[in-house]
Formats: sequence, C-alpha cells, structure tokens
Amino acid sequence: MHLIQRGNNRAECFKGDDDRLVYLASLRQLSAKYDCAVHAYCLMTNHIHLLLTPEDAESLPRLMRDLGQRYVQYFNRRHKRTGTLWEGRYRSCLVESERYMLACYRYVELNPVRAGMVNHPSSYLWSSHAVNSGMRSDPFIIEHAALRALGEETVARHTAYRGLFDGRMDETIVNAIREATHAGYPLGGRAFIAEAAARPGVKVRPRKPGPVAMCPKGVYSTS
Repeated sequence: MHLIQRGNNRAECFKGDDDRLVYLASLRQLSAKYDCAVHAYCLMTNHIHLLLTPEDAESLPRLMRDLGQRYVQYFNRRHKRTGTLWEGRYRSCLVESERYMLACYRYVELNPVRAGMVNHPSSYLWSSHAVNSGMRSDPFIIEHAALRALGEETVARHTAYRGLFDGRMDETIVNAIREATHAGYPLGGRAFIAEAAARPGVKVRPRKPGPVAMCPKGVYSTS
C-alpha cells in the first residue's frame, strides 16, 4: 500500500525535528503492534508518505487511526493549539508488487527533490532513503521482496538501489502513482486490476479506451 496524509488546508504538520522524531517513534511502535511492515517513508513539511504491507485488512486502518490520534494529541499540546491537524482521512492505493513497487519506492523518496528542497534524496534526513540505500541501518524498515530481488548480496542490492535514483522518474509513472493514490484505485496491470476489482470494497477507475493503469516499459529504469 502507498498512502499519503496531508495537513489540514496544507498547513504544517511538522514544525521542527522534534515533531518528526515523535511521529517516527509512534510509527515504529504502532506498525509493530498492528503488523504493518514499513518499506519506505518520507516526512515532508505538510504531508507524509508511507509505503507498507499490512498483515490483514484491519492492520492499516488501525495503525493510521492510532498514529493520527496519538500524534495530533502530542502536536496540539506541544504547539498550544486545538482542532484537527489532518486533512480528513489518509489516501491510499493498493500496489502491484512486481510492476510498481520499486517505482513507489522512488516516488516516496524523491518527494523532497520534486519539491526543490534538496538535489538528491540522500541529502534529505527525514526519509527512508539512507536505510534503503545502505548508508545507515534501521530494523524498523523492512525490505520488500521487490527490493531484495535487486541482488543476492547486501552490497550489490544497495548499489543497485542507489542506481535507481541516478535520473528523474518518468512523469507518466509519477502521474499514475499520484492519481491512483488520491482516487484510491489499484495501481498495476490489467490482470492485477481485474483481480483487485473482485475484492469487496475495492474501487476501480472507469474503463477508458486503450491501456488501463498499465505500467509503461522501463518503469524501473532511469529517465
């Protein structure tokens, strides 16, 4: 699952590093409690991105419910404010692992670059990029099978992962991830979308002529 949660009216949800540390500490604790494997994250000034695999259908809603409540209580108390912090419910999409997972890793960790905050994701402190690229270790971040498939040896895997960030992402892929996440549509190829559509509560965007949410060739290559 890829998800995004924004501050209300795009207001700041982190006013300093202490806030980010508190959020990550809560995420670390609650993701373990509710069996959600966190693969990547990025804490921006007014929104957050998470890439994770929940154990079951209830794991993610419970995680985000408790995480949101706990952090809002802290944030309001710390900054002497009242009322809501988040812009409604988080937005999320189901991701086809084989076709889109590495693209979602890149999408999440390239957020500060797209926002013009840094020139390379390795320069941004508040994302999982340093862990996934082998610059530091943190057992809180769990490698997805798509990342492990980049190499049998740890060094080779990290080298291959860093290579994914040598160029810009194809805007077609960026837009596909963005659209699916905001609308709540499954992100993947025809067979995956057809399978997802058969599940209760999963919505699929209306059919259009031509490919349906297909992953263009070269999704994992730099461009």
